[in-house]
Amino acid sequence: MSFENLNLIEPILKALKTEGYTTPTPIQEQAIPFILQHRDLLGCAQTGTGKTAAFAIPILQLLFLDKQKHKEQKSIKALILTPTRELAIQISESFTAYGKNTGLKNLVIFGGVSQNPQVDALRRGVDILIATPGRLLDLMNQRHVHLDQIKMLILDEADRMLDMGFVHDVKKIIAKVPQNRQTLFFSATMPNEIQSLADSILQKPAKVEVAPVSSTADTIQQSLYFVEKNDKRLLLNHILKDKNIKTALVFTRTKHGADKVVKDLVKAGITAEAIHGNKSQNARQRALTNFKNRTTRVLIATDIAARGIDIDELTHVINYEIPNIPETYVHRIGRTGRAGASGIALTFCDGEEEIDFLKDVQKLIAKDIPVQEDHPYPLSMQSMTEKLMSKAKNAPAKGKSGGGGGRSGGGNKRPGAGGRPSSHRGGGSPTNSRGGASGMSGASKSSGQRRRD
Repeated sequence: MSFENLNLIEPILKALKTEGYTTPTPIQEQAIPFILQHRDLLGCAQTGTGKTAAFAIPILQLLFLDKQKHKEQKSIKALILTPTRELAIQISESFTAYGKNTGLKNLVIFGGVSQNPQVDALRRGVDILIATPGRLLDLMNQRHVHLDQIKMLILDEADRMLDMGFVHDVKKIIAKVPQNRQTLFFSATMPNEIQSLADSILQKPAKVEVAPVSSTADTIQQSLYFVEKNDKRLLLNHILKDKNIKTALVFTRTKHGADKVVKDLVKAGITAEAIHGNKSQNARQRALTNFKNRTTRVLIATDIAARGIDIDELTHVINYEIPNIPETYVHRIGRTGRAGASGIALTFCDGEEEIDFLKDVQKLIAKDIPVQEDHPYPLSMQSMTEKLMSKAKNAPAKGKSGGGGGRSGGGNKRPGAGGRPSSHRGGGSPTNSRGGASGMSGASKSSGQRRRD
């Protein structure tokens, strides 16, 4: 299968060739024909599957053909809603790249920066608007944005919008869009709230499901480091002494934690910057640009700020702290090992509050993360035993609800699910199966298609 087989027009095929795209990913192969048929679409796909191109390419084609018939129209025809600034920018870059030969104009709007340049661009006229919900509502209320001519509505990363509390804003925006439209709905997971939202706005949708969120790419080598909480910074410095690690994306759970890691790394002589919601948009973009061009070696990010980060040839992702939502682990390590390339994901676990988080992750991905014992700051067996005994002692009585922050709360143990984190230390070899199709490979840009989503 090639892009030529998808009935794409020459201006778009030419742009794809310039970008080095040769073979569509599974979601592109499945979604593009439905969208070109003007069908509503429900897509379940995680980041790294080529999702942005799956909707951007056919949208550009439909709008290009429509514009040839109605050249006088200068109103917004397509609206893409997305939860974060970074992802909005990535999507805009994709539309610009794929649509360079179509004459279609796209604009990205988000908060945290002056609205004046965005308002000026809106006045000049755009065909495609990519927006975060908050800033879009602000500009709608000021009557700078009118959605009465929208023909295509796209909700991207719908589950993340739910997590960030944007669902009510999204519903307000949808109420201003014509009912007679084509709607595309993408989400990595389908909790009940998201399914209900999809059911309320889609009309007889085609359904495409690729790479369920529980899968991790076969090309990603995962390792687990048990370490005292206070030794994590020392372990990170030790790992980064390896000069073969050209760039590393490090995840923390909090903004404060990200800033603290930056401070520790800079003190150790390692170039590092943080990207999170408390940073200005200019600071976030500068940090991302420095990381992409390798002026900065290490980028520390919180999960929300990192959604949409796409770095070519990123080899290492480091979970400085394990996320409390297991699906987030899959999203994090999916920043590496993209488009069939190899990648390395290292995870630090303090053996205390993070044990439950680890159990949830390993239950979700249905495999044990191999333990790496060969490092200078291992968590001792005695310390691990004490922590687990203390945790068991303080656990709520059986039959009562409780939890250690993870979604399974420590119950539902299964062999190899992280319930016995020291089990790999003595004789027994860790499970290292690569179960489950990842769906994250299959497209090529020479050796791999560059991911923009």
